[in-house]
Amino acid sequence: MGEMVSYTGNGGTREGYLAIPSTGAASPAVIVIQDWWGLVSHVRSVVDRFAEAGFVALAPDFRHGQSASRPSEPRQMLNSVQMDEAAADIAGAADYLAGRPEVAGKVGCVGFCAGASLALWAATRSERIVATAAFYPRLPWEGMRPEWTDYAGKAAVIHCAEADGTSADEGVQTVRRAVETAGGTCQTYDYPGTAHAFFNEDRPENFDQRAAATAWARSLELFRAKLG
Repeated sequence: MGEMVSYTGNGGTREGYLAIPSTGAASPAVIVIQDWWGLVSHVRSVVDRFAEAGFVALAPDFRHGQSASRPSEPRQMLNSVQMDEAAADIAGAADYLAGRPEVAGKVGCVGFCAGASLALWAATRSERIVATAAFYPRLPWEGMRPEWTDYAGKAAVIHCAEADGTSADEGVQTVRRAVETAGGTCQTYDYPGTAHAFFNEDRPENFDQRAAATAWARSLELFRAKLG
């Protein structure tokens, strides 16, 4: 189980949920970016799973202890946050992780829904973030101004739900082309028959166990290959 920590980032004090592998060995790090709903139990469980898989993992708390309680709230709460500030917060989290004694190797970033868009963007804002895994991203996303040339030598994986239009979605293809043009790699995966949020077991109406297990394994493969 992880714990809440405070750290300095983006010119101020930030908080996040941190989990460290029990082996005690220095490990690569992964930043976990929440979806619309905030730092909820599902996001914390993903952080714990990464720690169990051998990564130091941190989920920044963008909502400062708040979470959405009604379906109408998430988009409103997200829209109230400046996207540049959120990206800078992620870059600060990468710096924080790189400075921890438990971390050796590089930093990756994974996100869900709107957080997947942020995760993809984050690699253009921090030299430390060299690999990203995006689960059913909402693209294009107003407020993002990525400099895709910063993806040179980096890697991205995008997990696409059928209900979102699969990897044929215009936003997904735009990202893939931009990353590859920049000299990075971008692999897209389609999961037939899946709904948006198919990885979230706290949403049983959308959760797909087989697709979730496959996407998780592919994400771990990416991070183990790229983070050292």
